[in-house]
This record gives sequence, structure tokens and C-alpha cells, in this order.
Amino acid sequence: MRLKGVAMNKTCGLIVAIAFTLTFLGCATTKTSPPVDPPDENLWLEEVTGEKPLAWVKERNAETAAALEQLPNFKRNENEIKAILLANDRLPAVTQSGKYLNNFWQDKTHVRGLWRRTTIEEYKKKSPKWDVLIDFDKLSKEENENWVYKGASCLPPDNQLCLVILSRGGKDASVVREFNISHKSFVKNGFTLPEAKSRVSWVDADTILVGTDFGPGSLTTSGYPRIVKSWKRGMPLTSATTLLEGKNEDVSVSAGTFFTPKGNKVIGARSITFYDEEAFELTPEGKFKKIEKPLDAQIVAWLNGQNIMQLRSDWQVRGEKFKTGSLIALPIIDGGQPKIIFQPNDKQSIVQVEQSKDALIINYLDTVQGKLARAYLKGDTWIVEDLPFPAKGDIGLSSVDSYGDLILATFENFLVPNSIMMARAGIERPAVDVKPETLKSLPARFDAAQFKVEQLWATSRDGTQVPYFFISDKKMKTDGNTPVLIYGYGGFEVSQGPYYPGVTGKVWLEKGGAYALANIRGGGEFGPGWHQAALKENRQRAFDDFIAVGEDLVKRKISNPKKMAISGGSNGGLLVGATFVERPDLFAAVICKVPLLDMLRYNKLLAGASWMAEYGDPADPKVRPTILNYSPYQNVKPGVKYPEVFFITSTMDDRVHPGHARKMVARMKAQGHPLLYFENTEGGHSAAANLLQRVKFSTLEYTFLQDRLLKK
Repeated sequence: MRLKGVAMNKTCGLIVAIAFTLTFLGCATTKTSPPVDPPDENLWLEEVTGEKPLAWVKERNAETAAALEQLPNFKRNENEIKAILLANDRLPAVTQSGKYLNNFWQDKTHVRGLWRRTTIEEYKKKSPKWDVLIDFDKLSKEENENWVYKGASCLPPDNQLCLVILSRGGKDASVVREFNISHKSFVKNGFTLPEAKSRVSWVDADTILVGTDFGPGSLTTSGYPRIVKSWKRGMPLTSATTLLEGKNEDVSVSAGTFFTPKGNKVIGARSITFYDEEAFELTPEGKFKKIEKPLDAQIVAWLNGQNIMQLRSDWQVRGEKFKTGSLIALPIIDGGQPKIIFQPNDKQSIVQVEQSKDALIINYLDTVQGKLARAYLKGDTWIVEDLPFPAKGDIGLSSVDSYGDLILATFENFLVPNSIMMARAGIERPAVDVKPETLKSLPARFDAAQFKVEQLWATSRDGTQVPYFFISDKKMKTDGNTPVLIYGYGGFEVSQGPYYPGVTGKVWLEKGGAYALANIRGGGEFGPGWHQAALKENRQRAFDDFIAVGEDLVKRKISNPKKMAISGGSNGGLLVGATFVERPDLFAAVICKVPLLDMLRYNKLLAGASWMAEYGDPADPKVRPTILNYSPYQNVKPGVKYPEVFFITSTMDDRVHPGHARKMVARMKAQGHPLLYFENTEGGHSAAANLLQRVKFSTLEYTFLQDRLLKK
């Protein structure tokens, strides 16, 4: 569960704050005109489904198809990528649900996918027998809908009643429908919500918490729920009881339930910015009571009757200081002293915290390598112990049984395919005796024996040491001629750890390329401070770090500007967009996917207003000069030789507006720059609604990169 809150900024005069209501006294005000955006000749392309913009999209897609699909390596790439993405021996990812393991599976026959389950013992077999719960291809045909499965929330502990989330074409806005697993059918007159960016959670078999579009005034300016209600079975939605309300300018309001064998706890959150929130716990009287915590801290679990919180900044409380990034237990009794559970050092960061019946399971990074630990209360002391999962890779926590001791996790690194592992980690068993069992492993997709992995460090403009992983052939010559693809993200506290690059390994590494994964500021690799260093007016640091990685590859005589490409999506699309505009001399090719590019208007498009805590308000005089300085759309110029860019986006992306990519392409084409553009008409923010669509744009990407960089 993610809970967010608000930070108050002092201005002039005297500020009196009572219950977070600010009264300004003696503060002179002067009226200032809002900043005027530069002329935009391409605003018409923001009409997502307009006839003229879609005709323009069709023309660009045809140009890209003509440029790439006739290349001799296109069909070979398509066949190799299809063999990987549609392979029958793919690893079926699972989550624990009672005594079953649930899985969502897509293949060439089931394009939209199957939601299915099996037992643990059956799953261990080479060819498990699966019990199909929902066939989404069949459902779509019966209902004449293009359903894309977006997940399900099932009610513990028996997990028979589930709220299934269905999207039309992959959008964030989705339909919610109650499903009974025992009957394998949707519940007649059950909990159902029409299409919206809803937030739902179970309380009990007859009650759910719901935030949705209740009508005019019920959504924030970011397009998310402003109100959370308690909805009883059999009652109309209009009769649901309001529990929590936010303001129009908030990001969202939400609520969820932590389920444990010792009782359940409902937590509500008023997200005032993307990172700041007020949190509340539901009392036995049915009222929300505010939790004492810093606004930028996050409630992540509820164990032993205590709220478990992760800090994003230092917290001084009752004479004791808790450091940024720490995991804290809040006292049961109001006014009691919080206790430290786990405090990462300057090379560590917490990625995820889940709860078993008697412990917290902590997934954390140590120098960008994954680890798992458990924490439990012994007397008045929290005990933290590392669990003996594999090292030197990325560990993903798939699910933890909050009513038992079962942990499901994944392990992978750049040369070792994904494995799904299971462990029993109850506190009655010493940590050294926890024996992770590998349930399944993915077969190798490329010849890893010829490659090596290094963790290298680049020096950014301000002297900061920035790590990056580098995967190359063991026989690579340091003559400056190795083609390198550099990937980065650098935002929203998202960490980039070692992962198994099946497709990249086959169609890029094996073909003579090398790969770099940049752990730049803005991400969460070294905790909240690493992220906060690149916020708002400091955004340039993320771009500087990314540029430093490219420069470091040249300095080490690994590659040169004619042999390097960069790739990123979403916030990473902004990253590569700003980078190629700032340093057109450093790279030869760019993959820019579902990007933000017009940063003067990002907060006016779709969910953009919710990201102002990350990028800042373009109207803020403190931040606007920085945004104007890096915003790709405002800074691309005629007469400059830019690397060739391949832009990819989706018509159905209702998170990052496709207008960003469309307008950038239109402006660059008018200026005479070479580029390619592909817009999938489905797919949402992932740009692909199914595996066949992933095959399509992946083939286009790697055909483009091979043609531009791997030519002798």
C-alpha cells in the first residue's frame, strides 16, 4: 500500500498553522501575470482520437514500416523475439492465494490471456495442470470488448471473492467486477464499477472501500478519486458512506486493508502530492483518526498491532532522531516512542516491505544488489536477519502470506535467467535454516558464457559517483568501437537492478553489441536522498548523470559517439529526450518510448498534475527556468545535427499523453531532422496490450538499433 501526504512551505510574514490550515498574517501580495507559454503550432495533435491526428499517426506508422520492415534483419529479429516472448517454456509468474498459486498467462493462442491457478505441488511439475478461472479472449468475444487484464484483489484468507480489474485496450481507467473463484463466474448483482481510475479494497465479504468517479467534483485535478466511501453489499453505490475526503488539488484519496490472523487494519491516505500524505487509521467506531507521522513518510505494513512506516526524511521526535530511509514501528499507545526496525546505510535502500503472520519481510538493495531480510519483535527489541537467498542479482518479492509463513520470490541477474523460489520463514525457524527452494527456472535465451558483467562508476558534472552495470563480450577490445545501448530511468524513486535481458541478449548482445544500465540520481538505488537529489529545480542532475555514463564509456575506450544509443520510457523517455537535445554530439541513435517531452504543459495533460512533486510546477518562478532549460519540446532547434530518434507511444495511454511524442515528432520533422515514429492504437502506458504487440514494437526497436549501430 502506498500512502502519501503534504508538505507546508513557509512564505513571507507570520504563518499560523492549526490542523494543517494555514492563516497568513501581514503578508503583502502583488498580482503577477501567469507565465505565457511559447507558441505551439502542434496543439491539434493533443486531440487523442481526432480524425486529423489519427490520420497523421497512420502516415507516420506507414513511414516507419516502410523504413524498417524491408531491412534484411527485420524478419530474423521478429522470429527470434517471437520465439522468446511466445515460448511455451516461459516462466509462469505466480502469487500465493490461499493454498493455490495464481498466474496470468498469454501466448499465441490466448492473446488476451488466461487467469488460472494451480497448487504448489502441481506447479513444481514440468507441465502443471492449470485450473482456468477466466479466459479473457473468450470473454472479450462474448462481450464484444477488447479486455486487457489489469489484476485482481482477492479477500483473505480463503481468497474466493475477487475484484477483477478490466481495461479497454490497456488504459489505466478500468472496469471493476466481482468474481467468485469457486463458481468461476462473475457475481450476479455483485460489486461492479464502471470505467474510471478507481481504487478498491476489501474490508470483509460484504464491504469494500471504493474511490471512483462518483460524479461531478469527486475527482482531483489529476483525475484520481477525491473521496473514499464504504460500500455495503446489496446497496446502490449512491448509498455508500463517505469515510475520507481530500481537496480538488490533491493527487488522490485512497484506503486499503492490511489482513492478519490477529485482526485487520484499514488505513486511509490523503495524497496531497505524489510523495506527501496524511494517513489515517479506521477506529472501531468507524471514524478515521490521523496517524502521527512526517508527511513524506509512508505506511507500509501493520504488524503486532503497530503501524510500520518508512521515512523519506530525517524525523526528530521526543528527543530521538530517525534517519532518512529507515523502517520505523509506531507505538500502539498515542504518545509512545517510535522504534527503529531497520536503518539502511548510505549504499542501501528499502525496495519493498511485506508482512507474514509474525514478521516483516524486507526486500532491500545493497550497492544495487538485491537482498531479503526478516524482522520480528522479540520482547521489546526488533530483530533483523538476512535470509539466505542468492546474492549478486535482483530479488523480487512476489508475495508473502500474511496468514502464514510462505514467501515467494524471484531471482535473476544479467546472465542468470529468472527463477521462482519459495521459502518458509516463520520466526520459529532460525534464519540460517531457512532453505529457499527453486520451484522453476527460465531456460537460457542467449549464450551467456561469452559475456561478463561489471559494475562501473562514472563521475557526474558535480563530482558525484554514479554506478552503472555494463554487460559485454569477454573478448571485447578497448578500441572505442563497441556498439553500446545505454538504458536509464532516473525518477520517482524507482531503482534499476540487475535483470535477465532475454530479448536484448539474443538480438543485441549476441549480434555484437554491449549494454549499460545506468543507476542515476532520481531513482531509489541509494535511498530517498538519491531520489531527492534530482527533484524539481535539480532535475538537471539526472541528465548530467546519464551523460556522464556515456562520457565514461568513451573515456574507457569502450565506445564512441557514433556507436552509442540511449533508450528510456515514460520518465525515461524524458531522460533520453533531454539528453539527446543537450548532447547531440554524444549519441548516434535514441529509443524514446511513451515519453514526457513538453514539460511546460505536462501538468495540464491527463495525470500530469500528479507529478508536480517530481518535476515542479511550470508556473513556479523558482522551477520554470530549469524546466525551460531542459524541456525537449521547447529546446529542439533547426540546424542542429541530432542523433536519429525512434519515438514509440500509444493512442490508449491515459497516463502520459501521446501528444508529447506526437508534437515532438511534428516539430522535429518540420525542422528537417531524421526520425521514426510508431504509435500503437492499443496498449496503454505499456504501449502493448498483448504479447504480439510487444513482439511488434520490440522488433522495430532492435531492427532500428542494429541498422544504425551494428553496421561495420
